[in-house]
Amino acid sequence: MSYEMNELLELVFEEGASDLHIQVGKPPTLRLHGGMVSVDGPDLTPADTERLMQSITADSYVQAAKTEGGADFGFAYMDKSRFRVSVLRAKGNYGLVLRQIPNEFFDLEDIGIPDQIKDLLYRPRGLVLVTGPTGSGKSTTLASMINYINQKRSGHVITIEDLIEYYHDHNKCIITQREVGVDVPSFSEAIRRALRQDPDVILVGEMRDLETIEAAETGHLVFGTLHTNSAAKTVDRIVDAFPANMKEVIRTQLATSLVSVVSQVLCKKEGGGRVAGLEIMVTTTSIAALIRDNKTYRIDSDIQTGAKLGMFTMDTHLMSLYNRGLISAREAFEKAQSPDDMRKRLEDLGGKVSAS
Repeated sequence: MSYEMNELLELVFEEGASDLHIQVGKPPTLRLHGGMVSVDGPDLTPADTERLMQSITADSYVQAAKTEGGADFGFAYMDKSRFRVSVLRAKGNYGLVLRQIPNEFFDLEDIGIPDQIKDLLYRPRGLVLVTGPTGSGKSTTLASMINYINQKRSGHVITIEDLIEYYHDHNKCIITQREVGVDVPSFSEAIRRALRQDPDVILVGEMRDLETIEAAETGHLVFGTLHTNSAAKTVDRIVDAFPANMKEVIRTQLATSLVSVVSQVLCKKEGGGRVAGLEIMVTTTSIAALIRDNKTYRIDSDIQTGAKLGMFTMDTHLMSLYNRGLISAREAFEKAQSPDDMRKRLEDLGGKVSAS
């Protein structure tokens, strides 16, 4: 039998898989609820993977894969779903990884974002960061926030992404989506130009430099992402990216401009599926002072006492998910910021964290 890409994409869509892996020596494999499940059928040959790759890849990306070892792009499967595609070469053969991007946006409640955070989306200026490891759902959360803004308030939203994943239609807002490498040469160039394009909201696919912070200080609501797993580490990562003589200035700017940090991980859900574990920080006068005074190690304490503002730590949220039967004790333990403390809390409740 020979595999056809349309049939594989239909299978991904029907099964609700997050990813499709196409590699020589294995049948096509889906990532389902965090696990890997191979399609029934023969192992893929080098000719198979090259044929499947060429069936969805433009000539320019095929050439890039040949000369640079890989290429990334997005494409739509009919009107059902979009995919983010990474073409790669391994042992001289072609491989593919396709990440499914659902066409529909999640409601913020479905993700677990509290109502107090929705209020922040009406702010006229400031910096909102969504952080977490690769594959934790940052893009989904950001897209849902932009969709909420598009439904609830008027304005001009500019998104700057190195690969446009979620497509937004104009609604109450005018939406301008710019792809780095296609519409504009770089993030920094796109941000500089965005400031001349009458924006109200700017989404920067990944926060990389001072210009992102400065955009938030100039009267715009700015969204960005980082690969950090807590609010305190997010602040430290940003500050550490700058030379010593700039760190104090950056801390002061962050204290002024940072509105909120939403950190997330994806957890395996009991009974199948995935659910987000979240940490939410809202910058208060006290937290701003901690950022300015380089005392980020005390931010967790402020988050723990900030429930009225919609704040909670990752471990508090993981315990909530466990108590509601949504995740196992083992999953809560593995995703915890403080594993030893989490182990004790779980065992006090009769939860078993040993590997099954």
